[in-house]
Amino acid sequence: MTSWTPELRGRSGPLYLAIADALAMDIAGGRLTAGTRLPTHRELAERVGVTVGTVSRAYAEAERRGLIGGEVGRGTYVRHRESSRSFPEPTLGSADDALIELGLNWPATPPGDPAAQALRRTLEALQHAPNLPELLSYQPHAGLASHREAGAAWIGRFGWKVDPAQVVVCSGGQHAMEVALTALTRPGDTVLTEALTYPGMKVLANRLHLRLQGVAMDAQGLIPEALEAACRGSGARLLYCLPTLQNPTGGVMPRERRERIAAILRAQGLCFLEDDAYGSLLDERLPSLCELVPETGYFIAGVSKLLAPGLRISYLAAPQQERHRLTEAVGLATRMTPPLMAEIAARWLSDGTAEALVAGRRREAQERMGLARDILGEAALPSPLASGYHLWLRLPPAWRSEAFSAQARKAGVSVTSSDVFAVNTAVAPGAVRVCLGAPRTQALLEKGLRRLRDTLACGPEPLSSIV
Repeated sequence: MTSWTPELRGRSGPLYLAIADALAMDIAGGRLTAGTRLPTHRELAERVGVTVGTVSRAYAEAERRGLIGGEVGRGTYVRHRESSRSFPEPTLGSADDALIELGLNWPATPPGDPAAQALRRTLEALQHAPNLPELLSYQPHAGLASHREAGAAWIGRFGWKVDPAQVVVCSGGQHAMEVALTALTRPGDTVLTEALTYPGMKVLANRLHLRLQGVAMDAQGLIPEALEAACRGSGARLLYCLPTLQNPTGGVMPRERRERIAAILRAQGLCFLEDDAYGSLLDERLPSLCELVPETGYFIAGVSKLLAPGLRISYLAAPQQERHRLTEAVGLATRMTPPLMAEIAARWLSDGTAEALVAGRRREAQERMGLARDILGEAALPSPLASGYHLWLRLPPAWRSEAFSAQARKAGVSVTSSDVFAVNTAVAPGAVRVCLGAPRTQALLEKGLRRLRDTLACGPEPLSSIV
């Protein structure tokens, strides 16, 4: 049994919640590992100076969050938390009986699956392509010149006009993130992110032994004053951010805020990695941070979320003099990105297929977002500009994020709790991410959204007891 005692100084609110929050922080920080046996209710009550009932409520709250579990005659233990998995497996099943998947951020596919039809046409054309043998040979680490040209044109859609020599072809956005982090950081470095960030960054930071520091956000994205303070106090080498259709909140940083953030980045000389997986879904194009501060900016422009999930291609752009660092990182990791897949993407980008696919996905995303707003109401509203594949559902004060996620799952719909995205999981907000693209039809999406609405209306289940 551990001698754990919660650190309660500086915490406000009910004591039982303060104990549960302290427990969450110590688990997130690695001070309490899975399988650790916790003190008994009476023993912890004596250490902290509270009643046994307060500890019982704290443990019950921690169990509801999925942090701990109890067994009769054995005690209470820290659990292996399913909700901490950053890349859950998709739920596949019948349209009527299976768990409705609103946890995975897939593109919303229009009826008829235009991407599959486009792939058939492209594969038929490739049979007669004179460069087909070349696509099965080793290529430069950064990709073929024609593929980098296509990447430069694609990045230009997001506002940053780059030379093909600045572009490296990667195997999807996650690979591009790994390439950039490998090239730009060293173990032990601090990387700044939004306080709620894409969970793949959390996984990579752990593997590369980087320290993440979350920067406070509001409805418009990064708060300039918080970023400025973090730059001064952290010694960070890099900022990673998603200004457009931010994951998980769905927020869109407006132009004025982008200009303020850009001024801070320029003044601090801070390198930054801007990730834009969804920008083409917006009707209005906003300037990218890299467009405003090209001298220290790195930009990821993927195609998977806009064209087809299985088309694992993204383009990573760097300042002209820095591309060689990215090229070396690609060579060390994968030698090269598969040329055949890069060729399919390049053809789609040049022959108008990509434009047509994006237009279709944009329309479908707008229709699905409208459906979600009709059913879920004001709690589901992201940025007024947003019309992407996901939204941030704010929960009433009675709800904790993990408890709502678990109860929604019992009702037959999967969503993602806020701790998956929070850099500091001990202060994860009362909200869940709801993804709108995975259900095959809008009718199935509507069914899942109504289940969420009903779960909200029912309120939290009573606390279970722990022995």
